[in-house]
Amino acid sequence: MEKHSYNVEINWSQDRKGFMCSPELAEGTSTSANCIEVATPPEFPKGMPNIWSPEHLFTASVSSCLMTTFLAIAENSKLEFSGFSCKSKGILEKVGGKYLMTEVILYPTVIIKNEKDLERAERILQKSEAACLISNSIKSKITMETKVILESS
Repeated sequence: MEKHSYNVEINWSQDRKGFMCSPELAEGTSTSANCIEVATPPEFPKGMPNIWSPEHLFTASVSSCLMTTFLAIAENSKLEFSGFSCKSKGILEKVGGKYLMTEVILYPTVIIKNEKDLERAERILQKSEAACLISNSIKSKITMETKVILESS
């Protein structure tokens, strides 16, 4: 696979917040259609509640990578499932005088259609986490607590 680039632009608006956009995501839409507001989280001085923070985006990148990797592997494995969701928690700690995202805990749930696929779905989740390019690109510990449930008839 050749190299790929993903471009992001950040522009400060006021206080401790700004807007983040990507020119690739804006193609064919209004300029700000795919922009999101970002700010310092409220745990820090002058932080702002209810706005996406770098810490939320970091955690979201791990969680969304798990989902997209799972979807690809499940499709290639012909796993029949009717649902995927994933809660996640990023842990921020001060280590050696620096703030670090030390761990991301993933809580994926897969709803399968056939009981015979229970163990296979679990293996595909584990394989997805191991293959996730974001998880493989960071030094944070990744922990996963999976749940595979049978679809109600």
